[in-house]
Amino acid sequence: MTRSRDWILPGILCGALAIVHTWPLATSPAVLSRNDNGDAQLNEWILAWIAHALPRAPFHLFQANIFYPAKDTLAFSEPLIVPALLGAPIAWLGGSPVLVFNLMVLAGFTLTAFAGYALMFAWTGDRPAALLTGSTFAFNTHTLTRLAHVQGLHIYGLPLALLATDRLITAGRARDAWWLALWMAMMAYTSGYLLVFGAVMIGVVLLVRVREWMPRASIVAGRFALAGIITAAAVVPLVIPYQRAATEQGMVRSLAAVTEYSATPRGYLAASGTIHFKTWSASLFKDPVDSFFPGLIVIALAIVAVSRAVRRGGHIDGLARRRVAMLVAIAATGFVLSLGTHTPVYGWLYQVFPPMHGLRAAARFGNLFLLGMSALAGLGLAGLRARIDGTISRLAMMLAAVVIVAANVEALRAPFEYRPFTGIPRLYTLLADEPRVVLAEVPFYPRQAVFENAEYVLNSTAHWRPLMNGYSGYTPASYVGHADVFWYFPRDYAIEAMRRAGVTHVMVHAARFGHEGNDVIRQLDARPDFELMGVGSHGLRLYRLH
Repeated sequence: MTRSRDWILPGILCGALAIVHTWPLATSPAVLSRNDNGDAQLNEWILAWIAHALPRAPFHLFQANIFYPAKDTLAFSEPLIVPALLGAPIAWLGGSPVLVFNLMVLAGFTLTAFAGYALMFAWTGDRPAALLTGSTFAFNTHTLTRLAHVQGLHIYGLPLALLATDRLITAGRARDAWWLALWMAMMAYTSGYLLVFGAVMIGVVLLVRVREWMPRASIVAGRFALAGIITAAAVVPLVIPYQRAATEQGMVRSLAAVTEYSATPRGYLAASGTIHFKTWSASLFKDPVDSFFPGLIVIALAIVAVSRAVRRGGHIDGLARRRVAMLVAIAATGFVLSLGTHTPVYGWLYQVFPPMHGLRAAARFGNLFLLGMSALAGLGLAGLRARIDGTISRLAMMLAAVVIVAANVEALRAPFEYRPFTGIPRLYTLLADEPRVVLAEVPFYPRQAVFENAEYVLNSTAHWRPLMNGYSGYTPASYVGHADVFWYFPRDYAIEAMRRAGVTHVMVHAARFGHEGNDVIRQLDARPDFELMGVGSHGLRLYRLH
């Protein structure tokens, strides 16, 4: 088999699986959306903001336009810089935020599957086993419940970092240190969670395989130190705004906050795939945050890999055994840490590893569990295929194909229901030509309903002017103070508070006021300090506040 076919055909298969698992998204990516979910709208805005700001004001990238006048507002959520750069050309050519987001969903799934393939192919040279690992790591009960979260799909850095770490231990080449640094930096510029997951994974690998690298400790340690120094230097521009937000705005996650977003042992029995959900797992599936069932095929093949490794003699070499032990440890670590404060382990790591202070959803450590299980399944399939005599290789290939199809059918949730995206109201474009704008959109929701602002945030991509409203992973104190008063718009004291805060324009969503909408409009039309600039659909009205 030629070298190009080793990679081109698997890449095509990974892309095809991404289309199947998100169906019918690929049929109309500019129209179909997950905008029933505020997180999807937030991520659409982040991708669009980076594409807008990076070529214009790269040194002010984190001074995004939401939550005015708060600073470093891009740092209130995941940076998503890597997927944003991948999608930026589409945005620059006029693609909508929804189109860019949808294509990055497909790209994230495809690249993650391809990275898992690369890991297992490097270890075994077995293409079906590699495709099994890649597809089950990319398309599983957890990732397929996170279509609204681009950062949860662009997780290809984890298997690539594991591959580089393994190569550093076995060969100790300087180039592998550079590769490891690249994958770690890439994860950091996608999600802070991924950087922490990668660091924990590397620590586990070094501990489990200490006897292997200790005889060459000076060389191996030096290479890992090189990778660490390069990574640290690369992420400094990213760390500064996040550290500033933590210091100045108190954006630190307490252990108490982590508890709400921790997994449970029951969650590892919760399957979201249609077949499992309709037969036995519905009663176990309570929350997408807590859903990590790896699949029956993956479990069975992982058991095969472990049993072959622990059996004395046999046809498995020492390196393969050490890799199995390493993967078991990675999976176990991911499981324990995903339980968050339900065990003392998370608290211990929280105390000694400061980057943990920025994490809220401990459950996402389950990604390490899923990576370990998928890689073990790949080793298990490769082992089974290696035992089949060459005279029945066709049977071995057919068996592998059946296994891969069955594993993907287990995880399949498609077809999904999507909401049609009809575009951002044209009324917002009037703000782009105004000499000075500080926009407030009403209703201006209190902190407990801040997710209702997600549509406002997405709509701001039509003008990019400062917006008092906002939605993100963190809500600043300045927003809470404003919302406590602005919520009572159009009462006089709420309008006066807006004026003192610097608001120059108000977008009124009359439909959101319910039966009071018409009364709100009548009051504003009677005020001389509110100048109507335009009217849109569904009672949308834009005013200039004098």
